[in-house]
This record gives sequence, structure tokens and C-alpha cells, in this order.
Amino acid sequence: MDTISYIILVPMVYLAIAVCLGGIVIRLAILIRRPKQTSTLMVYPAKKPAWAYTLYDTFLLPSVRKHTPVLWVFLMAFHVCLLLLLLGHLELIGDFRPLWFYDHEIFLGGGFVGLILAICLIFFLFRRFHSPVREISVPEDYYLLLLLLLVVVFGAEMDWARNWYGYGEMTPDDYREYLGSLIRFAPELPYAVTASGHRFMLVLHVLLANLFLMVLPFTKIMHAFLALPVNKLRRG
Repeated sequence: MDTISYIILVPMVYLAIAVCLGGIVIRLAILIRRPKQTSTLMVYPAKKPAWAYTLYDTFLLPSVRKHTPVLWVFLMAFHVCLLLLLLGHLELIGDFRPLWFYDHEIFLGGGFVGLILAICLIFFLFRRFHSPVREISVPEDYYLLLLLLLVVVFGAEMDWARNWYGYGEMTPDDYREYLGSLIRFAPELPYAVTASGHRFMLVLHVLLANLFLMVLPFTKIMHAFLALPVNKLRRG
């Protein structure tokens, strides 16, 4: 078990990041090298400043709000909670504090951010079982949503255990020591990571996150890197 845990928590993390970054670069390079289209993607009347409207389209999703307001609410909640969780993970890397101006515990939300994110993913998943979304869905859509849901649930469960049930065997300091050592390329697994009765949750969370990172560049989730430039083309 210790050997498997080490493989998942150390070399597989480096492999997953390398595959993810390499895949993104390759996908973007392929797109850039494609012949330019003679047709235009512009679908909106030209308005100035174009970049302001591009940011508005990308981050506030006005067309989704207009046509499917319930989906818009879940999408906005999902992206806000995802941003908060990413900030929380960044704060586990050494003493880096993106929200240095606000005194708070790691993570923000006392466990409710992960809960909201999980609820949003469940909504997205079951939404694909109903028409008309079901007819345009492919197996990849279900696999990705299920994989991301499991990543969130196993990660949030550690936060829930600490915040809601007083489980203190594995603290943010232990996560910080582990992640910080990976960043320094001097991996260390703290005692709490290797000996805690809760370590299997961390191992499962990291395993699923590794798998998600490795498939991300080759899936529809690449839209996250293309949404801004595509919306700029739509605005002219």
C-alpha cells in the first residue's frame, strides 16, 4: 500500500502535469498551424471596446442566462466555487497567499464550497440524461463529469471531515508540506499522509485528479482555453 501510495502521490503527479501541459501545447499548436478560414465567426454587431464585450461574453455568459437561466445559475456557481478551490490549493503551496488581504482559513467556505461544486456537477451529469441534451451527448461527456465529480467529492470529503466532524489527523499544514515538497522537486510524504487512517481519501483524490489532468487536453474541456479567443472572434 505504501508503494502504491507513493507512486500515485509523487511520480504520477509529475507525469500527469507533464502530459497535461504537453497535451495543451500540442493541441494549441495544431490549431494555430491550421489554414486560416476565409469565413468570419463574427455573429454580433461591432461594439467598442470589443475586448470588454468579449470578457462579458466569456465570464458572464449572457446568451446562456437568456435562454436557460437555471443552467446559468449552476454554471456561475460552478465557476465561482472552482476558482475558490483553485485559490485554496494555491495557498497550500508554501507561503503563497493569493488572498493576502483577507484573513481566513484554508480552504474558504468551511466545506460548503466543495459541497456546492459537487451539487453543480450532479446537476450537469443528470441534465445529460434528459432531452434535448441527451441526443447531443456522447459517452465522453458522462465519463468526464463523473470523473470530475469523484475528484471533487473525495477532495471535499477531507475538508468536510476537518470542518464538520473535527477530524484533525490530517491538517492543511500536512497538505502544504506535501505539495510544497513537490514544487521544490524534493518530494516528502509527511507522517499524516503515510500513516493517517484518512490517507486513502487523499490518495484517491490525487489519483483521480491525475487521471483528469492526463485526459483534459484531449477532451471538450479544452474550451476553457479557447473561450476567450473564440468570443473575441464572435465580436470581431
